[in-house]
Amino acid sequence: MRSLYDVPAPAKLNLFLHVTGRRADGYHLLQSVFMLLDWHDTLHFELRTGGALSREDIGEPVPADDLVLRAARALQQATGTAHGAHVVLDKRLPAQAGMGGGSSDAASCLLALNRLWATHLPLAALERIGLALGADVPFFLRGRNAWVEGVGERITPVAVPPSRFLVVKPPLGLDTADVFRAPDLSRDTDPAIISGFAANPLQFGRNDLQPVAQRLCPQVGQALEWLDSLVKPWGLAGRMTGSGSAVFAPLPPGRSPGLPPSGWQDWKVRECGNLEAHPLVGWASGDDSSV
Repeated sequence: MRSLYDVPAPAKLNLFLHVTGRRADGYHLLQSVFMLLDWHDTLHFELRTGGALSREDIGEPVPADDLVLRAARALQQATGTAHGAHVVLDKRLPAQAGMGGGSSDAASCLLALNRLWATHLPLAALERIGLALGADVPFFLRGRNAWVEGVGERITPVAVPPSRFLVVKPPLGLDTADVFRAPDLSRDTDPAIISGFAANPLQFGRNDLQPVAQRLCPQVGQALEWLDSLVKPWGLAGRMTGSGSAVFAPLPPGRSPGLPPSGWQDWKVRECGNLEAHPLVGWASGDDSSV
């Protein structure tokens, strides 16, 4: 058994996000395409005995009891292992951005510790643990760009062409609960089909959460205005990802975004590429999707 691992936890973008309904228990029904991005956190794991778990931050600070530690405890409880771990989290993905940073960290934690502890849970079992931690965790465990439906549990792999994107995260974030509880949120978008997305993958649909987000956080609108000024000449447009404040736009081939507006020193502006697969795809026991 190896005693340590260094693993990435990539971000995702929602290429579109439609709210198609609401269940009796209050959970919203969604349709979206989740796309993996080459912007990532890094987690370093060292084996510990006696079941002890600890975490050290060397990037952006995170809450004391974050999804990484919760994922590790959940795997311990599910397997009964006596092993523990020390985790060093190099946090680079912004919080409250809608890019899935916490969920991705949790998924990478489950995959890495499942190997480090030799607990050998299959992917389906890890997904059940992951779904209890957050709706986006199963997507990161599967490790493929995907059409996602329901409350995040129905996942179908889809192809997304290799592309470059400009991602902008304003200083202010958005709380997911605040966005979804807004009375003016549209919750009745007609269901879409995968073939419709495939015909225009980078500009299909919209993000139904965006109007609410722009009202709650005007910086979202400012970022979109700048993105649109860059890409509209090529018939492209920016949009928000997930329920956070980050926005993005596809970049025309060979085009550079140039410098962001003056006064944006505290904004995160990054050119990214998409990934065909998660770097840890195939790490779960019995997972035959490795590349």
